[in-house]
Amino acid sequence: MAPTPHPTARTADDETATAAGTSARPAPVAPSAAPALGSAALAALATALAALLLVLVVTRWGPLMTLDTALTDRLHRTAVAEPGWTQANRVLSDWVWDPWAMRALLAAVVCRLVLRGQRRLGIWVAATALTGTLLQQAVKVAVGRERPVWPDPVDSAHYAAFPSGHAMSVLVAGALVCWLLWLHGARPLWRWAAGTAVVVSTVGVGVTRVYLGVHWPSDVLGGWLLGCALVSGAAAAYAASARRRVTRSGPAG
Repeated sequence: MAPTPHPTARTADDETATAAGTSARPAPVAPSAAPALGSAALAALATALAALLLVLVVTRWGPLMTLDTALTDRLHRTAVAEPGWTQANRVLSDWVWDPWAMRALLAAVVCRLVLRGQRRLGIWVAATALTGTLLQQAVKVAVGRERPVWPDPVDSAHYAAFPSGHAMSVLVAGALVCWLLWLHGARPLWRWAAGTAVVVSTVGVGVTRVYLGVHWPSDVLGGWLLGCALVSGAAAAYAASARRRVTRSGPAG
């Protein structure tokens, strides 16, 4: 049996979710403000932490630089000594968790939403993903942080280091998928499985980028924080927009 749609999804795309030719429908009920407030609070917290980390990176705060160097150097020595593990990390980083793979996943999700008649939600997801790509590139250019340099590199990467595009892309794609599952009232098992996969992928891609010596740990943390702020903010804005649309529509005559 298909899962019962969550009220937020129903009200947000009411004009497309209602079958054509229906003579009457129940009066719309605005979704609870609690999820929107929670998402907004998370977005504010993640934004504040990302801004703090950005300042520490730009000012080259000593303890952070020392920790970055120590962790990256230790993992790189392991990568040089273990070519088998290094190759596995390259496959995961360059194929499974590559930003283009995440974009392809979201493109498929957007197409699915549009085909189901949820065009507005699909556009919202696409806009959030596009904003994430533009944001990460803008911050990279603005900060201009150098990547780690090794006499014996095991991998290479382009553009500036902060934030990690891989880390941010995986978190944005995964969080959007989890949000959509919750929005549509997916069964707890599906949401648990998706959440587990997202956590494993998000942590995994961060480890691979540092292990391969192409990012500092703070680059990965920056990508996670920016991705969290973006998706939480987008979810809060979508919920608030849904409430406004339901309120404006008023009781059905």
